[in-house]
Amino acid sequence: MSIRLLRAPLTWVAVAVLAAGAAAGLYWFQPWKLVTDTEVHEELTAVSAEPAPPPGATTPAAAPTPTGPVLVSRGDFVSHEHETRGAARIVRTADGRHRLELVGLDTSNGPDLQVWLTDQPVRTGPSGWHVFDDGRHVALGPLKGNRGDQAYEVPAGTDFSGLTSVSIWCERFAVSFGAAPLTAAG
Repeated sequence: MSIRLLRAPLTWVAVAVLAAGAAAGLYWFQPWKLVTDTEVHEELTAVSAEPAPPPGATTPAAAPTPTGPVLVSRGDFVSHEHETRGAARIVRTADGRHRLELVGLDTSNGPDLQVWLTDQPVRTGPSGWHVFDDGRHVALGPLKGNRGDQAYEVPAGTDFSGLTSVSIWCERFAVSFGAAPLTAAG
């Protein structure tokens, strides 16, 4: 009797559907990323202790403009969907470009993680997990690793007005793993 059940077309269809569902679930959720880490150790910019004016601000003629890299803004990460620690900072390089640097980042690995500059306020708790795609954001690219120091070039011409936070954003599930409010250095 059991041999007949295995040969029944309906049984094979059910097995195929279950196998396809399991494969799709593994691809979508990528559960192995919960137990694997990717460490990045990029060189971060040595910045001047003198604060830089916010991006786009004009400097009074009497105030000297620092010639080396300067810290524009910074903030510490708060946890959202996943525990997240570390700091984010925007640095203006000597040639006038801007880059976002993640310092000592430690978060969970996950599918389709992106780094965003956003105009949304950083809130603690579940109410802050889903807000970063509600307003304006500048996508800086995929998260290079869930641990360590890493840098992302900010596109030339980016309007920094109102961009007050950084989010480690999971595109697949539309949720923030963690975010850092950016405050002007100085």
